[in-house]
This record gives sequence, structure tokens and C-alpha cells, in this order.
Amino acid sequence: MKSEQTVVSVVGLNHQTSPVEEREQLAFSSEEMAAAVARLGEALGGAVLLSTCNRTEIYATLTGGPSNTALLISMLNGVKGTAIDTSRFYAYQHAEAARHLFRVSAGIDSMVLGESQILGQVREAMSAATQAGTLNGTLSRLFHSAISAGKRARTETHIGRHAVSVGSAAVTLARNRLGDLAGKTVLVISAGSMGKLAARALAETGGAQIVVANRTLQRARELAAEMGRAAGAVALSNLSGALAGADIVISGTAADGFIVGPRDVQPVMAGRNGRGLLFIDIAVPRDINPAVGEIAGVHLFDIDDIEAVTASGMNGRQHEVERVEAIIEEEVSAFLDWWRSLDAVPVIAALRERADAIRRKEVERTLARLSDLDEESRQRIEAMTAAIVKKMLDRPIARLKDGVDKGLYMEALEDLFDLPTAQSHGTYSRGG
Repeated sequence: MKSEQTVVSVVGLNHQTSPVEEREQLAFSSEEMAAAVARLGEALGGAVLLSTCNRTEIYATLTGGPSNTALLISMLNGVKGTAIDTSRFYAYQHAEAARHLFRVSAGIDSMVLGESQILGQVREAMSAATQAGTLNGTLSRLFHSAISAGKRARTETHIGRHAVSVGSAAVTLARNRLGDLAGKTVLVISAGSMGKLAARALAETGGAQIVVANRTLQRARELAAEMGRAAGAVALSNLSGALAGADIVISGTAADGFIVGPRDVQPVMAGRNGRGLLFIDIAVPRDINPAVGEIAGVHLFDIDDIEAVTASGMNGRQHEVERVEAIIEEEVSAFLDWWRSLDAVPVIAALRERADAIRRKEVERTLARLSDLDEESRQRIEAMTAAIVKKMLDRPIARLKDGVDKGLYMEALEDLFDLPTAQSHGTYSRGG
């Protein structure tokens, strides 16, 4: 009965499959997102693009299942102008695609187990697709279900309790390298979300002098004010002076390219009399040119080095993962039930239309012979016959929606009532 089905497909790469050198090539800034998802959606008939510091993924509804993997990888590379090898990508179809997204949204597929930022990023990806007009009915249901799974994971379990962030992990890495940060000066480059997380973690640790650098000085001052008297602010244009006074630099901007290079750091290191400088780059794309790490006295770490730090804080939440997985399975089951119910919608509509047409014809024939009936009596006959038809159809419709042998019922009803076939109704095109 069924032709090729339309299913949810996802391809992507993340911190488990690809190093930061590749992930940054395929990272989309907020400015790039709108044009990219519009281009992908136009070609695919619907798409959602999810891009974070640790992953880039495209979700689409297509026929062909696994055969679409190469197409989606090619399109993802093409829209960004990259040539990342296919071996770096993972691909999931339908139930596994939904399960993957729900795990991402719940924070158990992240570098930092239970981190909360990803839920907002999933919501932003859905909003970007909505604004671009690429969020079709199935993808809308999928992403709303993913957000529900993420919320439930954080309210019904302790997966997010005491969860570290990438920013706080950067602070932990600094402490592991230098010990107590009391008396140290930490330069935080970025007043955005990543910079805020790092600055707040520093403030909670206590003892360090915090300096916030940002392109817009006012935003740097606002974040510094949140941190209290121990914080200062500088414009990014005065970076060299800020570097000279720093012991540690944590950078997490949303810039498209390097904002700190050897030319910025070499003069600074020449005047430090052997005092080292620790750089921790938590941005994707990276903020700090890897060549900086080759300068004498410099120690450079990037976001992939953060993973070892976050793993040490995972044990306290690992036992919650099983509870989160149970929530995810409930949400996956509910999504698949909804998806399967779409098969029956055109058949149900056709059945109701056919039954009501028969009812109306017979009522009209009867009322024509009872010309002396008043209007109230006529309306009562209408209501009675409509109620009879509804009650007669309730059980077949319930079987169509929920029955194990739903396909068999659909075929039987199409044959018995001479209904249009599911395929003629476009039943299996779930993209819209």
C-alpha cells in the first residue's frame, strides 16, 4: 500500500566526531544562519539548522531514508563552502533522528553533561527556521517535542543540578594549571553568553582580578559591574594593554575569525620578563590563532581541551542519565504515534465526508415528504442523524488512529466505502 515514506533525517558533526579545526569551518554565526537555512529549506522543502560551539546539524524531511545522507552532507558543505570529509559526519533516520535531537536538547549529548545552554540553542534554531519559512509541520512537531523533552529532563531529574558550563570548566582548567587564582588577573574577552559564564565562574571562585574586554566598551562595563568591585572593563581596541597585565586570558566571542594573533602577543611576552601567560580559547570558531601557542612562555588551550575537565565533573550527574533516557523514550514514542496518525487523517476526512453526504441525501429525501414539519423538528432530525453517524464512525476512526493493524483498516474502509486511496490524498508526504 505504501510508497516511499517521508521521514525525518539528520546529518551533523560534533565534538565526538570532529576536532575544533573542522567544527569551526562549519559553524554558522547568527548573521549567517538566516540565509543558510533559507537556502537549505528551499532545496529540501523544509529544514532546521542547529549550530553551536560543539555541533552543526541539519534536520530535514525527505524520502529515501539513508540514501539522503550523502545529499545532506554535500548540501551542508556546499552552503558553507567547506569540504569536510563524510567520515566526520553522523546520520540518523526518523526514530533515531528524533531520539538524537531529544538527547541533545536534554543536555546528555553535550560535552558538558546536563548543560542548559543547548535548550535555548535548540529553541533559537527552530525560531530561525520559522522566520525563514522552512519549518514544516513535521519539523515543527519534532522541535516542539525536543524542547518539551529538554524541559522535562531539567524539571523531573537532577541532570542540570550543579552542572558545569564551558565557562566554568575554563576556570577549572586555569586553576588546575596555576593553582589558587587569588591575586591573578584574568582577562575575559567577550561580554556575550560565553564571557558571562566565565566571568561569573571566576567571581564565584573569588580572589581573581577580572577584566572584561569587548568590542563595545559599554557592554564590557555592564558585565564588569555585575562582577563587583574586583572587575574592570576595556575596549577590544586596547587589547595589547590588557594582555600585558593579564595572567590568564579566557576568550569566547562570536567572531568569524581570530581576534588574537602572534603580532598581538609577541610584544607583550617580550616585556614580561619570563612571566608566562595562559590562554584558554572556548570559542568556535576559535578566537586565538594556534600560532600563539608557539610563542615562548605561552600556554594555549582550546575548547577540545575542556572535555577532560568536564568529564571529571560528570560523575555526580551520571546516575541521572538513565532517568533522562526514560523521559526521552516517552517523548520519542509520543512523536512517532503522532507521525503515524498522519496516515489516517485523509482517510478519516474522506470517510466522514462520504458518511455525511449519505446522511444529508437521506435527510433531504425524508424532509421533502414531510413538508408540514416545523423548523424546530427539522433541526432535531438533522441533529439526530448527525449523532447517529458520529457514533457509528467513532470506533472505526479510533481503530484508524490507534490500531495495531491500522494499514489493514485503512485498506478495508477505502474499499468498503469507495474512498480515495491514501496515496491519492498525499497521505505519506509528511513534510507539510
